[in-house]
Amino acid sequence: MSGLNRSFNLLRSVMRHQITPKANISAKPAKHVLSAGEQTFVMVVMFATILGPSGWILTNLEEYKKRPGAAE
Repeated sequence: MSGLNRSFNLLRSVMRHQITPKANISAKPAKHVLSAGEQTFVMVVMFATILGPSGWILTNLEEYKKRPGAAE
C-alpha cells in the first residue's frame, strides 16, 4: 500500500506544475456599446475580407486550371 501512496505523491507533484489558474472573467456590461450601424459595418467588412478572396478564386477557377505553356 505504501508503494501506491508513494506513486500517488509523485504523480501529484508532477501534476502540480501543470495546473493553470482560472481566467479573470467578469460579467460586467460593455464599456462602449456599439450602435447598429457600427455592427453592420463590421459585419460587412468581415464578410468581404473572408469571402471576397474565396469568391474571386472560385469565379476564376477555370483560369487557374490552365497550365501556362499548354496548347488550347
